Amino acid sequence: MSVDLIGFLGVVLVAYVVPGPDFLVVLRSATEHPSKGRAAALGAQAGLCVHMLAAATGLSLIAARSPTVYDAIKLLGAAYLVYLGVRTVLAARRVARERSAGRAVPTGPDDDPAPEDPAQTGPGRWRSGFTQGLLTNVLNPKAALFFLSILPQFVNGGGSMTRQIFFLGTLDVLIGIVYWFALVAVATRLRVLLARPKFRRRWELTTGWLFIGIGIGVAAIA
Repeated sequence: MSVDLIGFLGVVLVAYVVPGPDFLVVLRSATEHPSKGRAAALGAQAGLCVHMLAAATGLSLIAARSPTVYDAIKLLGAAYLVYLGVRTVLAARRVARERSAGRAVPTGPDDDPAPEDPAQTGPGRWRSGFTQGLLTNVLNPKAALFFLSILPQFVNGGGSMTRQIFFLGTLDVLIGIVYWFALVAVATRLRVLLARPKFRRRWELTTGWLFIGIGIGVAAIA
């Protein structure tokens, strides 16, 4: 099996450096808690595995050639991003109202969250991060098109297409895990700054509106 590794690695690195929805999901999750950031990173890469399997079995080709299927995936992905954004903005405003009313709420990432919220503790936090990362990439049609149109350009026509797609796709996923985990390590340093309620609220509002903006942008792209 002979593939153009140098060219492929260059394209993959550029794809990870240019921020996308998965970048924002991993970054925001990491500022909430390191374990949630790592879970979101693994979820995002699991989403790529779904597209890799689909490309290897020809399902991505069907989606790419069917405008209806492609548009459905695109709109579902856009709706999910808007949902994440709206939920984030509403949560930030709720915390601000509770704080102004004098109620005790978490003041930063090191504080213990409300015990009745299972999504913010241990396994619940991990599941939340993983699910967000997974759905973000599974519902990202650009990820599917990457495995369908860009990745095949680096395979050898004389070898097994399926084996080469799995090889390059696995390499892409592993590179992404290293990149995301490095991002999580950097992003968790923001937790010290975000421990201040004012900065935390601004951060939540900013990321929330970014999610909404990206979602609307994805839906508007023809």
